[in-house]
Amino acid sequence: MEIPRLLDGRLKMRHLLLVDALSRQGSVVSAAKELHVTQPAATRSLHEVEDILGVPLFERGPRGVSATAFGEAFTRHARAVLAQLTQAGRHVVELAEADRGTVVVGTHLAGSNVLLPRAVAALKRDHPLLTVVVREASPEELLRDLEAGRVDLIVGRLTAPSGEGLIRRPLYDEYVGLVVRAGHPLTERPGADLADTLVFPWILPGQQTTLRHEVDELFARQGLGTPQNRVEATSFLTVRQLLLDTDVVAVLPALLVQDDSRLARLPVPLEPVGHRVGVTLSADRTLSPSAQALIRSLEKAAESMADGPRTRAERAGDRERGADHSPR
Repeated sequence: MEIPRLLDGRLKMRHLLLVDALSRQGSVVSAAKELHVTQPAATRSLHEVEDILGVPLFERGPRGVSATAFGEAFTRHARAVLAQLTQAGRHVVELAEADRGTVVVGTHLAGSNVLLPRAVAALKRDHPLLTVVVREASPEELLRDLEAGRVDLIVGRLTAPSGEGLIRRPLYDEYVGLVVRAGHPLTERPGADLADTLVFPWILPGQQTTLRHEVDELFARQGLGTPQNRVEATSFLTVRQLLLDTDVVAVLPALLVQDDSRLARLPVPLEPVGHRVGVTLSADRTLSPSAQALIRSLEKAAESMADGPRTRAERAGDRERGADHSPR
């Protein structure tokens, strides 16, 4: 087939926005609602972009639409274009107003409760008029937002080395342990093991998370089944309140609870469960001055938070090399 002519004026910004929305929503109705257009207008725009490209982008079904191979490929490019335009607008504002820029940071459980607040507080001391927007979501949602330029960077667990258009910069290694309320019956049993915890309810990470897969594997290696009496949650506010109010056992990054005297860590080893916290960036976009300032603040805050064996010199060497590390 001939290469589509995408610069002849027929392809509009609304086409790119629609393809992105359809890919995320999986429904013409939902995409139209998000974009504040009617369903017939959204359907018409989809037909237009498919005619321009000469291929079907989405397959229609009784439960909505799903992207074809052509649709998945074009969506990635559409999001890259949208991201660049978003970045261009911010860059113009920053050039015009110096410290009045905006940085949008996505985060999930690991990294969101200690590292990010410390870094933001330090950043705001030096740049009081710089706006920081924090967006919390699942790792999968945040990666889509990063691809489309809706977030500038992601702070949290690094689950893979750099690649596929992403750069992952490690900041520190963090221990993951079992947490209960202070005064929990298990705190009176220093010899308690993993099997002893199963008589109590558990809070586990959501099934879509890497940490959950590692915890399930840990139970399997010890010949134990995943706790049947459980809650699955990734919201730290929910997890903490359940810990304070009940006898649940939770698996959490250690830094999330180290300064809370109402909570206690159980001396039950979970090796090799643990993770590396860092920053995930798009390899295809130049960072704005605001994003660069936040990253510098994150790196400085992380210097005092390393929970693993890596030294300050090793972390500095990682940054110099743009270090790509697989998770532990």
